[in-house]
Amino acid sequence: MNKRNIHVKNMENIFYPKSVAILGANRVVGTVPYDLLDNVLKSDFQGVVFPVSPKEPFIKGVKTYKYVLDIPDPVDLAILVYAGSVCHLALDQCGKKGVKAAIIISAGFKETGAEGLKRELELKEIADKYGISFIGPNCLGVINTDPLSNLNASFARKMPREGNIAFLSQSGALCTAVLDYAQGKHIGFSKFVSFGNKADISEIDLLYYLKDDPKTKVILLYLEEISDGIGLMNAAKEIIADTGKPILILKSGRTTEGAAAAASHTGSLAGSDQICDAALRQAGMIRCNTIEEMFNLAIAMAYQPLPENNRVAIITNAGGPGVLATDSAIQENLRLAKFSDETTAIFKKTLPKTANIKNPVDVIGDARADRYNIAITSALKDENVDSVFVILTPQSMTDIETIAEEIVSVSKESNKPIYTSFMGEADVASGIDILQQNRIPHYILPESMSHASARAFKFSEY
Repeated sequence: MNKRNIHVKNMENIFYPKSVAILGANRVVGTVPYDLLDNVLKSDFQGVVFPVSPKEPFIKGVKTYKYVLDIPDPVDLAILVYAGSVCHLALDQCGKKGVKAAIIISAGFKETGAEGLKRELELKEIADKYGISFIGPNCLGVINTDPLSNLNASFARKMPREGNIAFLSQSGALCTAVLDYAQGKHIGFSKFVSFGNKADISEIDLLYYLKDDPKTKVILLYLEEISDGIGLMNAAKEIIADTGKPILILKSGRTTEGAAAAASHTGSLAGSDQICDAALRQAGMIRCNTIEEMFNLAIAMAYQPLPENNRVAIITNAGGPGVLATDSAIQENLRLAKFSDETTAIFKKTLPKTANIKNPVDVIGDARADRYNIAITSALKDENVDSVFVILTPQSMTDIETIAEEIVSVSKESNKPIYTSFMGEADVASGIDILQQNRIPHYILPESMSHASARAFKFSEY
């Protein structure tokens, strides 16, 4: 069995361990070792936890062990939070114990220079000797929201909600910001991995693991450097061809200055961005420019079916935003759907005489939930329509929450994607909350909605 297959096999112990040892745990609140143990215990982890601490007999009411070798039971996963200078000793003991998977949180390796690189290579040598697969070093950790595991093996502030989006990141600090961003938008994750210096397990190994993960529908990847371009391209092509899972990538270091910053952050080296861009596109990966764009696309692909074609119906209660949505849709190479005679007849019969029954459909500013329901349902049933954009502006009579609930209900009855834009902030917040909690893609601006829908269609073509 080659190293990559061993990694994929051992990663079951990382994501679904029955026992976890935390090496270097302490009782100092606000430190990484304490917070990590606290997170594992609070996440309702479905296994047993063994804190390893040379000084403390108990931490948080849990018995500790001086060394990992003192633990009487098997250990599936070791999490190392010791100082970087002694991690090699702890990993060697893990090898003697028979541990096959580890997460090395500790920093002080290749990102610090030549001495750190030497320590990192020593870790790799020990891991290869004992057949250990490890994530890190210099990482935030790993989160698995699957109820079969419920593992928060990280020092992130909170456990994210369960979802079908996997997030892989070379930057740990970015992970904490992403978790906070996602929580505000009710975005859940299947797996969440900060892989740091990737001295052993790389993003490619993680991609192959996620290929067969039934909990993951969309994969997000943040990289500061690509160390094995051919391997990454081959993995992406195979995953997309075999599973249809989109891979969205945010690759930093586009500029000379950005590449230099990446090198000082994780000891990374960056190549030509133009070559990188072409290679990612050839492999079928979707390159994003910002975190916001990445998640705008992710929710479109994770929450809704992919559009079968590019014909869109726009439903709005305000003419101006309808025009903006039309412009942005056309600019994104989408087409305005031409309604069938049957759909047009329904609109003519049920909508006010002042309503615009051509695309974009303006249901007029005083529209309530029933009018939105008729327009959206009829558009979705039309064979000339592939996706529906729903725009709402808050008028004094607009029943925002009820309209959001109607959209959720209608969406469940259709196999066509719905994208929404409740424009504003304070007045529409409760409606947006309903949409996001029920996995309806929402965008503050129609332009973002058009862009996400267009990229989803382009991927479905690929």
